Amino acid sequence: MAVVGMTVRQLPSFAFRTATDYAAAMADMHTRYDAALGTDLVALLERAQVFQVFRSWWFSTGLVILTISIVCCTLNRTPRMWRQSKDIRVVQPEPFYDPRLPDRAALDGLSAEALGTVLRANRFRIRSATEADGTVHLYGDRHRWVKMATLLTHTGLVLFLVAAAVTSRLGFESGIVLTSGDAQPVQAIGTPGLLVVKSFGFASPRRGDGTFVDFTTDLAVYRDGQELARKTVRVNDPLSVAGFTFHQNGFLPAPDLVVRDARARVLWDGPTILTDAVAGQPHGLFSVPGRDVGLEMLLTKAADGTTGILFLPYRAIGTVTSGSADIVSLTPFFVALGGIGGSPDTDFFVQLRGVEGASVLIAKQDPGQGLVWLAFATLIAGLAITFYLPRRRVWARLTRDGRVAIVGRSERYVDFDREFGRLLDDLVAARTRLATPTTGPPPSG
Repeated sequence: MAVVGMTVRQLPSFAFRTATDYAAAMADMHTRYDAALGTDLVALLERAQVFQVFRSWWFSTGLVILTISIVCCTLNRTPRMWRQSKDIRVVQPEPFYDPRLPDRAALDGLSAEALGTVLRANRFRIRSATEADGTVHLYGDRHRWVKMATLLTHTGLVLFLVAAAVTSRLGFESGIVLTSGDAQPVQAIGTPGLLVVKSFGFASPRRGDGTFVDFTTDLAVYRDGQELARKTVRVNDPLSVAGFTFHQNGFLPAPDLVVRDARARVLWDGPTILTDAVAGQPHGLFSVPGRDVGLEMLLTKAADGTTGILFLPYRAIGTVTSGSADIVSLTPFFVALGGIGGSPDTDFFVQLRGVEGASVLIAKQDPGQGLVWLAFATLIAGLAITFYLPRRRVWARLTRDGRVAIVGRSERYVDFDREFGRLLDDLVAARTRLATPTTGPPPSG
């Protein structure tokens, strides 16, 4: 299910704020997919929530089932793991020590005290038992409870799933585009505690080769007219305030236009953002105030290499059978930077003073973020304990005549052959020390 959500373009989170936002976002989906799939199939995919996989009822159901599955699996395994960790059998039958089996060894000349000392030096916790015939059994255990670390691992997985559900249901994410001096609300109008962000300037300095050095926005956040915070945000240095995080996501070109009518009266004065692209060139739409004319704008270059805006005016004269607007194209015109131009089919003129940069920000509120960090900590802790602290166990059987049989066992992820070899070397060294007679000082005189 997640693969579907990562493959098919998803509706942005701000599309779910209002019905108008949703309709606009779905119109973009139809533009993108209708040519390849057909309008009816795209509509069917919309009803099946394919364009909102991570908000869909069937994805949520899958998360619930997966969570229940992990919990049931953990509950099923926990009693067995507890018994394996809790129950210890010190005394093993004689065939258990058969030297023909792997990880077995035999030697003599050791005492129970020396054997226990060596095991403790190798960080084993010792338990002992003595049979009626004088045979001594020693059991050494290291990292006895490590199997229970799988509870941490599974808890981390469950917390990740819970965090995903919390974020998808209660989280908020919205794209905000601001020109210099522009302010916009973060949430829908009427939201209690409404936040407003304002840009005091966007910068995108370049290197000598034309590549960008950085993208920065001098950003302020307000609530009820009071400034809560102000900071110059960068791509990897967001502003966090009032439970929201504001990330610098990029920038868009914003031509600075002055539109005047035939009497030189100003109809519009300010930047307008090019939010789309056509053939790799910035493109946008602009409705001229007070006129029934719209402008398509394409930031491009003329044949002589002059940078400017190609304006494609149009007028809506009604609707077609499908319900969309019936558009009549008017005579296009090109305006270079610093120039003025207009179409003979309109009664206004456009002055292009320049092209500014509009800052693209992502406002995000993620109530599941704390759960994600907790899930990460528990998952990594469980995996680290499991892989780096596997359980080791040793059984030793010491008969009255000094013969020692020893068995070593370990969990996965450890080179126990090497460790068992070092343990046997320590036992041989201890036997050598026991066999060496103690000599006193030489007699005086």
